[in-house]
Amino acid sequence: MEVILVDRAPSAREYLDLREAVGWHGFSTEVVSPAMGCSLFAVCAEHGGKAVGCGRVVGDGGVYFYVQDILVHPDFQRRGLGGAIMARVRDYLDAAAGPGAFIGLMSAPGLERFYARYGFVPFPADSPGMMIWK
Repeated sequence: MEVILVDRAPSAREYLDLREAVGWHGFSTEVVSPAMGCSLFAVCAEHGGKAVGCGRVVGDGGVYFYVQDILVHPDFQRRGLGGAIMARVRDYLDAAAGPGAFIGLMSAPGLERFYARYGFVPFPADSPGMMIWK
């Protein structure tokens, strides 16, 4: 069976399963369910009607856009799905983000070259990102 791209957010269960499959920390379904509905854009790679990959864009829809959760289940990696998901995300961003908009993401270590193919560059050394994990 083939994998197809569908413009939709993953269900909470699909999202949590993908996060677990790639070794990312989990959340509760109660936290994830409303979060998926707040995506500005989302795309899923589906195999047999189930998400085996996804990508989301979050933000305010005008000034700030953040690429989130580019995930591909390990059983489906190295088949071009991550690239297909990012191409669809980039198409959305090209249409939705106007002049002067900020488009950011946090790359997993070692994936900087992957995101560079879509125009992303590292932050300057004198502009380090910061975060809080709760």
